[in-house]
Amino acid sequence: MKRLLRLARDARGISALEFGLLAPVFIAMIIGVGQMGVLFQAQAGLRHAVAEGARYATIYVYNSSGTAMRPTNAQIIAKVTSSKYGLNSAYITGPTITSGTSNGATYLDITMSYAVPLDFVFYHPTAITLTETRRAYVQS
Repeated sequence: MKRLLRLARDARGISALEFGLLAPVFIAMIIGVGQMGVLFQAQAGLRHAVAEGARYATIYVYNSSGTAMRPTNAQIIAKVTSSKYGLNSAYITGPTITSGTSNGATYLDITMSYAVPLDFVFYHPTAITLTETRRAYVQS
């Protein structure tokens, strides 16, 4: 009984026990913050690429005959894919361009998706898909 009481009063090693219990929680939080940074970076790269494509869609350049022409959909898609930064091409879906009219105005919707693979060292969840759409009004 005396040994049990003496063991209960002994405080050696308490800080090591506390560290052992709390360190995994703090490490998981740090990794989680890093993965949130990966998500924000992917969203910024996706938004930038689609916005550049929308800007490019509104530019009219003169062709060899002197007529102002809107860029073709293939040229807009090339602009979007060349404007991406920090995105792995293997995880990109699109871009796609759809056209329509609203109140007599012609527009192009430029949409692109990116599946962000997350890595929590020992846990690999399914990829989070980010989608960005930008509408550009163009002359018909």
